[in-house]
Amino acid sequence: MRGKTVPSSRLREGDAVFRFEAGPSLYSGLSPDASPNPLKHVFQMIGEEPEWITYDVWGAHLPEAPDGYELSIGAENLKEILRRYGGPTAVDDWERLSSKLRPLSKGVQGLPSVAVRNDAWIIATLCLKYPLAFLDVVRNARAILGPFDMVSRDSPFYVEDKFLRNYLDLIAFLLQGLPANSTLTAVMAYMVEDFYREGAAMDFPKGGSKGIVDALARGVEKWPGCSVRKSTAVNRVLVEGGRAVGVETARGTRLRARRAVVSNADLRATYDLVPRGVHEGFDEDRSLLDEITLCKSFMHVHLAFPADAVPADLPPQWTVCESWNDGEIDAPGVDGGVVVVSMPTKLDPDLAPPGYHVIHAYTAGNEPYDLWAPFENAEPNDPDYLALKELRAKPIFDAIEKRAPGLRQKAVVEQIASPLTHARFLRRHRGNYGPAIAAGNPAGLEFPPVTTPLPGYYRAGDSTTAGIGVPAVASSGAQCANAIISVFDQLRLNKAIRMN
Repeated sequence: MRGKTVPSSRLREGDAVFRFEAGPSLYSGLSPDASPNPLKHVFQMIGEEPEWITYDVWGAHLPEAPDGYELSIGAENLKEILRRYGGPTAVDDWERLSSKLRPLSKGVQGLPSVAVRNDAWIIATLCLKYPLAFLDVVRNARAILGPFDMVSRDSPFYVEDKFLRNYLDLIAFLLQGLPANSTLTAVMAYMVEDFYREGAAMDFPKGGSKGIVDALARGVEKWPGCSVRKSTAVNRVLVEGGRAVGVETARGTRLRARRAVVSNADLRATYDLVPRGVHEGFDEDRSLLDEITLCKSFMHVHLAFPADAVPADLPPQWTVCESWNDGEIDAPGVDGGVVVVSMPTKLDPDLAPPGYHVIHAYTAGNEPYDLWAPFENAEPNDPDYLALKELRAKPIFDAIEKRAPGLRQKAVVEQIASPLTHARFLRRHRGNYGPAIAAGNPAGLEFPPVTTPLPGYYRAGDSTTAGIGVPAVASSGAQCANAIISVFDQLRLNKAIRMN
């Protein structure tokens, strides 16, 4: 408990432990029975999901609001933020923008992305099942599939107010790692509609993000002969006769696939798991890596501390952005970039022993890896490495102390994680957050599909369509499954989806 890390396998019932988050802390659209959120649809199809805890207050410290604010989410409260901190056109800009985007969202939110297939049977899974929404998307395809443009004066989505522009950049960046002008208009329409959702609230899984993982695992393990193997790193994909037929684990165990091998690793690892020379088409495909820029990485801080060390009225989440950096929303934390602070024990006290809280705070995918590359082979206690961790984590501690002054000195557990930690813990090349593929980029790059040139080898996750963020990743997983199973099995599963 006092800073000692114990493997979960050695915990005894009744042991007092702190359970820290390591993944995303912002969830929405998961607690309602009906929702356009793809992860909700996955839960509906597998018949398993966590218990959801809801809240509606989000705190923020922005350049125009250095002392911070906290308001409930929703369109009316956003207008209040714009009145306080925006310019004279801010509210009018928002109302005009939302009037343009909300009609586009009807089709976007009316089509479940988890029903998409990569073959002609998409007619049955989308066109015939959701005809009005499908026609709406087709009719507006040019607008919704293009990059969101709020800067050009001749754009229907033009926003004059700088504060609103920066705020939309912030929301887009938190959602999927890229600024608004690199985001599909469809995604921005989805986001804007969420502000107007009746009873709009944020969600948090009971037990933390582990609750999501446990529910997904139950969806697998309840089938006869199926299991989920934890702490089982894969060393390579086995290829025989020009087809992926299984995997070999780091311990040398060979696991044979009945139908397919699916990689949820990042793009680099997905390619590197297949030895060069075993499939010509796959080797040609891996050359894509040379053209793709990766998103930046993360700094993380975990703190555990007595509950009386912080004000009782703290919100569960607050975001700090000290500087808009002339529109560079992905600027590092040390340059005033985005830091997210999550105190999940405000929502689920069981994540810490009685009388304690935990915090997970992180720079939101804006930490450059190149600073850390010289330490890839360094010892964890290397003085220069420790000094760099301290320097780069300072903005995170500053963000925490915006609401809880002096908290670091009162902590009983403190952990600082660098991009090297992120890379090792999540087995991600250079600790990346995913490919930085901007919508409408000049090179015409797109997120790779769930299929690969190597028969039997599929991919899912934030390095494939539909990109970064929990909803997109859930969508990619379902679309990957659709590429493997028959259309009849898919239609049977899709019956469980409730959109409205």
